[in-house]
Amino acid sequence: MSRLERIYFFHQKLKNNSFPNATSLMEEFELSRATAHRDINYMRDRLLAPLDFNSTRKGFYYTDDSFTLPFEDSPRLLFLMGLLNKMADETGLGGLPEMKKLEKRLAELIAPGYDRLMDNVLCQWIEIESLTPTIFETIVEAVVKNRSLEITYCSVEARQSERHLEPQRLINYQGRWYLLAYCHLRHEHRLFHMARINTATIGGKITNAHPVPTSFLQEAFGIFTGKARYYAKISFTGTAAELVRRQYWHSQQKISVQEHGITLSLPVSDDREVIMKILQYGSMARVLEPASLREKLRLEICKMTKAYSSSY
Repeated sequence: MSRLERIYFFHQKLKNNSFPNATSLMEEFELSRATAHRDINYMRDRLLAPLDFNSTRKGFYYTDDSFTLPFEDSPRLLFLMGLLNKMADETGLGGLPEMKKLEKRLAELIAPGYDRLMDNVLCQWIEIESLTPTIFETIVEAVVKNRSLEITYCSVEARQSERHLEPQRLINYQGRWYLLAYCHLRHEHRLFHMARINTATIGGKITNAHPVPTSFLQEAFGIFTGKARYYAKISFTGTAAELVRRQYWHSQQKISVQEHGITLSLPVSDDREVIMKILQYGSMARVLEPASLREKLRLEICKMTKAYSSSY
């Protein structure tokens, strides 16, 4: 049993006016008398518990009944700590030794109820990708220490390339990790899907840095960032309208209420992700503008219709 659990046990006894003493701890946790006294002294000297000893009852009591232990009355903070650990698991970082150590430390520091909370909190994302711990740690170190990176990268078409990067920002988007870096091969800022990085080694100190343009991550919708090429105007009806009206897609989005639903307008740089989002809502989503995006959706829907019309 951890010291924290013993202290909470002793604290509850004090709150119940049971006048606990060193023997109470020894019997409950099978401790030595010296350890029990160290716990009581820790409460008085480190946690500033207002302890006094009642010689008649042969036990301790609080001289101030309003005293509380750290985090005892902070269930929201306890929940936040548990949630952060769950999110680490769901973003592919749960296997890192540092995360395991942190979770163990939290369980010892916060409260005995932490383990129970962890069993009752569920964070579930789809399409989670596991990362190679050594590669992730190397990238984090490079970002923190402002060092360059040498990586081998596998594109979505399975083409391998070697890149010299200036790593600048880690991004978790929809359960996937990305690295924003200046790529010396392409001479521009690029987003690298970290699950596609096969090797990573730290290089020298970055001296002639290429700062990230302020609009790079803010101007357009989705992970495929860049300068906005157009504003997409999409009509949503039925249950899709009820869902989207409460969703945040982009800082510059505009939602207007129509007779049969809503219209969403937002800046787009790359068509790929917005097309996937529109297809997600089926016939309840319809592109109003621009015509080029409407045409791409029409062609994709025709291909899907053909694929489902053919016999197996």
